[in-house]
Amino acid sequence: MNTITLAWIATPFFLGFIIFLVPKLNRHLTLWGTIASAAYGLQLFLEPSPITLNLLDSFGITLIADQLSGYFIFTNALVTAAVALYCWRSDKTAFFYAQMIIVHGSLNAAFVCADFISLYVALEVSGIAAFLLIAYSRSDRSIWVGLRYLFVSNTAMLFYLVGAVLVYQTHHSFSFASLKGSPPEALALIFLGLLIKAGIFVSGLWLPLTHSESETPVSALMSGIVVKASVLPLLRTAFVSEEIDIIVRIFGVGTALMGVSYAVLEKDTKRMLAFHTISQLGFILAAPAVGGFYALTHGLVKSSLFLIAGSLPSRNFKELQYKPIHTTIWIALVIASLSISGLPLLSGFAAKVLTMKNLASWQFIVMNIAAVGTAISFAKFIFLPHTKAEEEEEQKTKSGFWISVIFLITGLFVANIVYLPAYEITNITKALLTIAAGWLGYHFIFKKLSISLPRVFEEFEHLVGVMSLTLILLFWMAFP
Repeated sequence: MNTITLAWIATPFFLGFIIFLVPKLNRHLTLWGTIASAAYGLQLFLEPSPITLNLLDSFGITLIADQLSGYFIFTNALVTAAVALYCWRSDKTAFFYAQMIIVHGSLNAAFVCADFISLYVALEVSGIAAFLLIAYSRSDRSIWVGLRYLFVSNTAMLFYLVGAVLVYQTHHSFSFASLKGSPPEALALIFLGLLIKAGIFVSGLWLPLTHSESETPVSALMSGIVVKASVLPLLRTAFVSEEIDIIVRIFGVGTALMGVSYAVLEKDTKRMLAFHTISQLGFILAAPAVGGFYALTHGLVKSSLFLIAGSLPSRNFKELQYKPIHTTIWIALVIASLSISGLPLLSGFAAKVLTMKNLASWQFIVMNIAAVGTAISFAKFIFLPHTKAEEEEEQKTKSGFWISVIFLITGLFVANIVYLPAYEITNITKALLTIAAGWLGYHFIFKKLSISLPRVFEEFEHLVGVMSLTLILLFWMAFP
């Protein structure tokens, strides 16, 4: 199995190289790469014990593939496959598909890393390839957004690398387990890098502009899976010690509340989805032991929502009230919105129930408030006017739109099998009451509000300052 694991890690990079040599095979090779990842991810759920590869044992350079990795790898496969299908008949060049499969491969590598130096390499490769996808259209705006993302990403990795060196200096090992007993500054620097890359708490305020201004398939890829490359390492570090677990949970709660606070007031569809990605990453971190299933559910639903948002006649919620969308698109939008709101029969319900059952007592109230905020946010989509459009209007959707959206939404129904015990009458009743409270809050309060939260902290010149404030907070939390 070790040989298969190494071959699986290398396959996407090999396919990316082949795409440049034989451009006509671009979309086919990309899709076959995702099928290989899906097969490997499913295999991990059947393995009785984790697959461990010691590359440089004396330095703690180790790869671990287990069920937690399987959730993220399988999510990566499904989201990348959906984006490839969406772009199937588009004018995307071999360069786009090559970068997409390289992002896919580097994320897979990040999901099996169990040491800080291997993770550093995987995150850097994914960051560069993601930048090339963001800037793919070569417009002035896309290049600026891409360079902004690259600057933030590289700055985050600089902090992270210094922290990794401090861990090695203490234990002569780069393994995640070495974080226990390392100097507080090592934990603070490593966590700062990962929090920034993942878009967690105020360090993630680079994310809304990047995700909302990228092309639709790139937004779906970024929000569906790319940001999770740094989330899984945070989950793994939470297992190292109880003190680190508490820090991860605190950031999970703070992120869930902060993201949803922006989302309920946001008037732009793609920015709302981006802010809600921040909130949902908080849900993943709030209960580290079961974060994998929530990551799978979020990846499916958020990538589908970004693809659907790209087919709406406007990005402004107020304008959409006067521009009815096609009923079939509205149905897909409602199903995805209901899943992320936690409606039974969709995997968002099971994921939320499982997460809530694994919360500490001090997290419970805040996370339930965040759940109501989610229902408020997506009521803005659910209650949009819709109508049967004329044939000319129907043609505005991309040719690969429906196959990719149906593929992702089907996954939301199928993924329910992961946690069938969620279907108890008390859980179903609570979910329906949460959604009802959110819808009532939307209709009687938030629909009438015209408040907009300031964007000053999202501005490029303030992002590093926000990083510094986060670092001070981490130092305070890490010191005994």
